[in-house]
Amino acid sequence: MSGPELADASPAAHASTQDAGGLRIACLDDDVDQLERISSLLRDAGHKVYGFNRGRTMLKQLRCETYDLIVLDWEVPDVSGFDILLAVRSQLAVQTPVLFLTHRDGETDVVQALQAGADDFLIKPARERELLARVPRWAAGAEPRDSRRGGSIIRRSRIDVERREIMREGTVLELTRREFEVALLLFRHVGEVLSRGFIMDAVWGRGDTTTTRTVDMHVSRVRRVLGLSAAIGLRSRRSNGYGYRLEQTGTDPA
Repeated sequence: MSGPELADASPAAHASTQDAGGLRIACLDDDVDQLERISSLLRDAGHKVYGFNRGRTMLKQLRCETYDLIVLDWEVPDVSGFDILLAVRSQLAVQTPVLFLTHRDGETDVVQALQAGADDFLIKPARERELLARVPRWAAGAEPRDSRRGGSIIRRSRIDVERREIMREGTVLELTRREFEVALLLFRHVGEVLSRGFIMDAVWGRGDTTTTRTVDMHVSRVRRVLGLSAAIGLRSRRSNGYGYRLEQTGTDPA
C-alpha cells in the first residue's frame, strides 16, 4: 500500500525525545501503517527513529545525515530498498549497518542482499521480540580492542574507555568529559562523515539544547589537544558543511 510521503523526516515529527542511549535509526517502508508500527516499537525501546515511505527522500537524507542503523523495505514505489543499499555501499561509501525488513523471502533475495552489503535480513511480518533483539547488535562502534584494559589503540593514541582517558606517548591528554566523548565518537567512525545532529545526540543526548556552535567548538578543541594532523596520520575535516570526518592521511608514524 502506498501512502502520502512523510514531510522531511525531521526529528520533531518522527523521533522520540527520550534520553540518549538508543540508536538513530532510518526506516523505509511505503506502508504507512507498517512504518508507524515498526517506528513505535523501536521508539518504545529507546531508539530515535526517522521514518520514510519514499526511497528517494531517504536517499537524499542519507547524503546529509548520519544514522546508527538503516532499516529497508525492498519494494517501494520510486527508489527500491535494494537500490538504496547499492548507493549506500558504493556512491556514499557509508559503513552504517543495513537491515532488510521485507516480504521478499526467496533464498535468492536474501543472498543477493547480503552479497550487496546488507548486514541482516528479516522477513515480514517481523516478530517484535526478534527484531528488538537484533537491533542492539549495531549499537557498539567497531574499534580495535585491548582485552586487558578495555581500551583501544589507534595510531599513537591509546583510548581507555573505562578510565575515560586518551594517552599520547604515555601522557594523559587534558579533555573534559564531553570532549572525550566527541573524540571517542570520531575514533569509532574513522573515515565516516558524522553529522552535527548525530554528534549532538550521541554526546549530549536527545532533548538537550546544545547548538551546532557548541559541537564545532568541541571538535575544534579535540583537534588541538590531540594534535590531529598529517604528522600523526589522522586529521579531522569539516565535510560538506554539515559534519566532520576523522580521516587517515596516508602517513603512518611509528
